[in-house]
Formats: sequence, structure tokens, C-alpha cells
Amino acid sequence: MIPGKTWKKVIFSIAVIFTVGNYCFAQKEGLFDSEEILEITLKGDVRALFANTKGEAEYFGFTLGYSDNYRNPNSIPLRVKTRGHFRREMNICDYPPLLLNFAKENVANTIFSSQDKVKLVMPCRGEKYVMREYLTYKIYNQLTPNSFKVRLVRLTVLNETDSGKSYEPFLGFLIEEEEQMAQRVKMASLDKDLVKPESVVKDDFLRMAVFQYLIGNTDWSVQYRQNIKLISSSEGTDLIAVPYDFDHAGIVRAPYAKPAPELKLATITDRRYRGYCIDDMRIFEKTFEEFKAKKEAIYALYSESELLDDKYIKSTIKFLDGFYTTLSNPKRAKFDFQYPCLADGTGNVVIKGLK
Repeated sequence: MIPGKTWKKVIFSIAVIFTVGNYCFAQKEGLFDSEEILEITLKGDVRALFANTKGEAEYFGFTLGYSDNYRNPNSIPLRVKTRGHFRREMNICDYPPLLLNFAKENVANTIFSSQDKVKLVMPCRGEKYVMREYLTYKIYNQLTPNSFKVRLVRLTVLNETDSGKSYEPFLGFLIEEEEQMAQRVKMASLDKDLVKPESVVKDDFLRMAVFQYLIGNTDWSVQYRQNIKLISSSEGTDLIAVPYDFDHAGIVRAPYAKPAPELKLATITDRRYRGYCIDDMRIFEKTFEEFKAKKEAIYALYSESELLDDKYIKSTIKFLDGFYTTLSNPKRAKFDFQYPCLADGTGNVVIKGLK
């Protein structure tokens, strides 16, 4: 028979083991669960891949390398291709955006274990714009789980032979897959065009549209799925619009970005609300309060970043100040957010994609 004190020790030990076991399980992070920069390498025919920017994109065989939490090296075979339109085909980028295509059997028990086809944003005109667009995703993550998660990576690309161009490591970021994002929020992706903005759940639409106004982005539309993904409940109801691709936003200030001519905006830093007409400003009150509640967290993304230069941080804080000044000024808010109601304005111009 075990004495009472010994029983207590046994129970305590079991509790510790159980707790530690659960802790270890909880600490098994997925690809998008960490804020740490993931160091990865891509080895293959880099020259051919980066040159593949016209016509239908071709897949190339590559090897992805990374070290796990225990510093054990991992090597994963995969296929890689260039993707996108503007940043791929317009010959404006140092590096085209990529799509990493994993085979399920090659990623078991790795940090990429549940991944299939993952978008990799590359530095088009320098790392600083990568970081700026990455933080734009992080703003929307603060506002709603109905958003794409992102993960910073420091990428080293290696030619499969020693000859050819040498590449220094650079920052990029991975974007959560559409299907995984939808599953995470217990919804399903919806492949449907010409959806009216009014069909989207109003609170979610207003949050998304006000966010686009905050970052100074006009390169989107629900109707033509321009930089918008649609998700819905299994019954096809509760339609939600999820934004992505923010390189043309004023908050990013990419050197190649410019507003669509038909919007008659001078610069990308000129904000223009692109939602549909709502003449009762009381409908915006709940959405405005959400943004006000997240103000400190949004500012902290910039003020606490160690990867942004001081000049950009100061100018972006000023840019954010302009947004919050508008929200706190009923007259100015009405002027800006009822712009789509003007018959002679450009509020009802639908964006089909920048050329």
C-alpha cells in the first residue's frame, strides 16, 4: 500500500508529465503560428525560374531547406513557379512572386505538413516594400480572423550549379492558402464572379472596405474578385470578402504603384472610400468603434518594428493619424464615406484590375 504522501508525489508527477506533454503539444507550431522570421533556402534552376515571366507559368523542380526548432536540417523536394500578373509580367520587379507547390508525402512531420500551394511574396523593388506589405496583412489580422495569415521568411536562393549569378539572402513572406484560411474560420472558399458587394455580410464588408480606405488601397472590387477572395458558410450563406495583395496601397508606397486613371486620384496616398452608398452614417458607428479599439495595436505594429526605418515609421504614423482624425470628425467622415453616393463622383467605378 502506498502511503498518503507518496500518493501525492505520484499524482503530482503525473500532473507535471501531463502538463508538460500538453505544453509540448501546444508548442508544436504551424507555419503561420510564429512571429519569428523563418530561414529557408530554395535550390534549383534559379535563372530559368526567374526568367519565366511571360505566358503560362512553368513549374521547375527545386529543393527547400530549413532548420526545425531543434536546429535539425530539413530538405523538401517541391515544384516552384512564378505567379501573378502585374508583378510577374510587367518587367518591374527584381524578383517575380512565386508559388511553392508541395507534395503531401514530402512534407509529413515538417513545418509545412499541412501545406499544398503556398504563395511567396518576393522583394519586387527592395526588402522594405516586402516588410510594408507584410504589415498591411498584420493590420487586418488585428481586426478579424477572416483574413490571410502571413509569415516572414529570410530566403536564400541557390543555383543548382556554382556558376551564374550570386544572390544575397533577402526578406519575403508566405501567405496562408485560401482553403486553409477558410477552414480555419469554419467556412469554405467560394469560386463565384459578379457577386454584388451588398451580398456580403454587412459588418464584414464595412470592416473590409474601411480597412482598404485606412491603407489607401483602391485596387480591389468584389464584383470582379479583384484582390478579393470570397468565403461562405457550408450552406452558401454568410458571404464574406477577404482582401489580399496590398502592394498598390498608399501605406506601402511601392515606387511602381499608381491609382487607376478612372478614379481621378492624384496619388496612391489619397484615400478614397470604395464601398457602396450608405447615406445613414449611424451604420458605420460599430465599424468605426472597432477600428478605434484596435488603434493602439495597429500603431504598435509600426512603432515597435525593428525592420522598418525611422523615416517610414514617422510618415506612416502620420498617415494613420489622418485616418483616425477622420473617424473622430463626423463632418469629415460623412464627406469621405458617403462619396459613393455622389452621382457625379467616381465612387461607383468598378476596378477590374490595374494594367
